[in-house]
Amino acid sequence: HNSDLVGAMHDAEPSTEQYSLFRSYLDARHRRGGMSDMTVLDYAMMIEDTHVDTKVIEYRRRGPDSFITGKGQGELIAVALTDKMADGLSMVYSYFNPDFEDRSLGTFMILDHIARARAMGLPHVYLGYWVNGSRKMNYKMRFQPQEHLGPKGWERYNHEAVSR
Repeated sequence: HNSDLVGAMHDAEPSTEQYSLFRSYLDARHRRGGMSDMTVLDYAMMIEDTHVDTKVIEYRRRGPDSFITGKGQGELIAVALTDKMADGLSMVYSYFNPDFEDRSLGTFMILDHIARARAMGLPHVYLGYWVNGSRKMNYKMRFQPQEHLGPKGWERYNHEAVSR
């Protein structure tokens, strides 16, 4: 479904191309959300103001040299802001071109992060903030098993038990 895309991991450096895609995504999917008024400076701070090993993974279409270079070419399709932790990859924020909504790019980026974590020998992928009952966050529940941080620390989460 998305085999024509390749993700290249870069240092945490914002670009106008990323911000333009970010704005398109927010305007189409989160018009009234808390991030809807972010300026280019706010975006740059979100990317650069970090005390951990933050990376930006840019997804583009495969080119003739992608197998050798690991990079795509052409239009930026999706971006994942990711923290590389000692025990896993933490997906801070991801966004994509809303014209390609039918490609399930959010799910694709999670699967790509799982593959990257395995290749790096990291046992976990953190999907980030989740609100039970939020329609926009329900896709995260398709990825099992899960652990959620609660008062007793990290615990195995059973979605069926909570849904009853």
